[in-house]
Amino acid sequence: MQTNKKVDNPQITVAELVEISGDEMDLEILAGTKGLQTRLIDSQRIQKLGLALAGFAHYIHAGRIQIVGQSEISYLAQLERAKRIQAIEHLDLEKICCILITKNLKPPKELIDIADAKDLPVLRTSHISSKAINAVAKLLSDVLAPRVTIHGVFMGIYGLGILMTGKSGIGKSECALDLIARGHRLISDDAVLIKKIDDKLQGSSPPLTYEHLEIRGLGIVNIRDLFGVSAVGKCKAVELLIEFKKWNDVLEVERLGLNRHEEEILGVKINKFVLPVSAGRNLSTLVETAVRVHLLREAGFDAAQKLIEKHTALVAGK
Repeated sequence: MQTNKKVDNPQITVAELVEISGDEMDLEILAGTKGLQTRLIDSQRIQKLGLALAGFAHYIHAGRIQIVGQSEISYLAQLERAKRIQAIEHLDLEKICCILITKNLKPPKELIDIADAKDLPVLRTSHISSKAINAVAKLLSDVLAPRVTIHGVFMGIYGLGILMTGKSGIGKSECALDLIARGHRLISDDAVLIKKIDDKLQGSSPPLTYEHLEIRGLGIVNIRDLFGVSAVGKCKAVELLIEFKKWNDVLEVERLGLNRHEEEILGVKINKFVLPVSAGRNLSTLVETAVRVHLLREAGFDAAQKLIEKHTALVAGK
């Protein structure tokens, strides 16, 4: 299986966070505009600055968004100005990527002044802390998810996300076209973007090639234009891998179906079928059958195992 552009630890700038958050977060920049392009967020986890302001600054983790809510603002407000400045400067500001103030609270002037001096972005949202944390965590779980780009075709077949791989020219796209004509959905052709979210894999298409399929002899075609909106999908969980191999490249052809194969992608194991390719084999029918076999196995029905049990019982009876 050919992979490229593997990114195990992606990161974004604070400026990118502001851009992708859109109207849902309604982020306002209060200070540290010079640090928007240089401060990096590389963690999906969120922290609150309460303990750090009270003196436990060593608990601050670099790359995490730091939340300042009602309790933090109230704590700073009851301090004398000198103590307030000391509490803020004790935060190890070089380690913090950005501060997010919730509930449209007004931060102390000392925080704004120090943040501007240190080029530390300070953002503000109208959401309360709990809602802001959930919204930011959901956003970051997608944009900071480990990812890899795989050469193949990704489709929705019988409700499952099926990743078909194999060498260039082996017939993946032609098989996909036949499957689309049978009512299944194309999600991505040629380059499949795989993300790992909560120990599950999610596949989608790069924006440039979305809805398009390359067929040798026909060129690039738009599946939505040819088959309608129901023939394309945006993303789906990766639940089964089907690898096409030339017959001569398959070391051992599966005859009974007793052996289970798996492929590991981003540390997650995916069930896998290896289908030998030769003239006269109907790949689309084989793919549909492989998906049905997988569904039956997941439901506890295994035809090969039942046949072995019948054979064993028959031999024992004789």
